Amino acid sequence: MMHTPLLKKLVLAVLGMFAFAFALVPLYDVFCDITGLNGKMDLVVAEQSSEIDKSRKVDVSFTTHAKSSAPFSVKAQQYSVTVQPGKLSEVEFVAQNLSDKARVMQAIPSVSPGQAAKYLHKLACFCFDQQSLDAHQTMKFTLRFYVDTELPADVQELTLSYTLYDITSNTAQAQNNSTPLLSVAEHTYLRGQNNG
Repeated sequence: MMHTPLLKKLVLAVLGMFAFAFALVPLYDVFCDITGLNGKMDLVVAEQSSEIDKSRKVDVSFTTHAKSSAPFSVKAQQYSVTVQPGKLSEVEFVAQNLSDKARVMQAIPSVSPGQAAKYLHKLACFCFDQQSLDAHQTMKFTLRFYVDTELPADVQELTLSYTLYDITSNTAQAQNNSTPLLSVAEHTYLRGQNNG
């Protein structure tokens, strides 16, 4: 047929685009690791700092947003705090399930500017675990953190952002399959480790 060469080219183009789409995620992770733009944080409990830089102050602000249709509201009791590097600070968060059913929430943190993510250390955070909330339940969480004394001198402001996910269906599927459930945070962390 006359159209066979054109059909082969179109099939190859589609396959190429498909392969490129799959390659984008690891390429993006590599790019972010090199440039420090994504602000991913380690999901490990930090140890308390042994020194405090009393000559310096850093402003840390907090934002949250729910991913797609996740029915959660999480707000910091303080929009921002001024901290001394190395000094332990605490901020209260109020979380609410806005739906009529019990839901499981997972919060994924990130920091901006991205290169500063490794200098913000959390000792306690609701993002470490999945949070089960009954219908319309409100809960309080305490974030305990400090900014590393090694934070570059030109960084005077940090923003800690949380993206909220509804992982209720993932939890139910894991229980039905009797397999241990990895949280969204663990999946994100492990993907970063595997790509690093």
